[in-house]
Amino acid sequence: MIRVELPPHLRTLAGVDGVVELEVAEPATWRAVLDALESRYPMLAGTVRDRRTGKRRAYVRFFACKQDLSHESPEAALPEAVASGAEPLVILGALAGG
Repeated sequence: MIRVELPPHLRTLAGVDGVVELEVAEPATWRAVLDALESRYPMLAGTVRDRRTGKRRAYVRFFACKQDLSHESPEAALPEAVASGAEPLVILGALAGG
């Protein structure tokens, strides 16, 4: 079971209060996690990654185990602590402006 921590605006959109738990087939990659997330919460499709290209949106970041995984390949295996459910995969919406 993989735990995913969503930013507040996506929790509101999905109608969830806390961490989302998802069943993801091995190997656990962030692409597989997003596939499972969008399958369970279709209203999130297109919010974290582009629907057409599948690429991460510019102002969305992925963190796990104190590491920024945002620039990792979507097919790269997630850290074991995330795959085992010990640590959450955190999805953050970055802020910009001035």
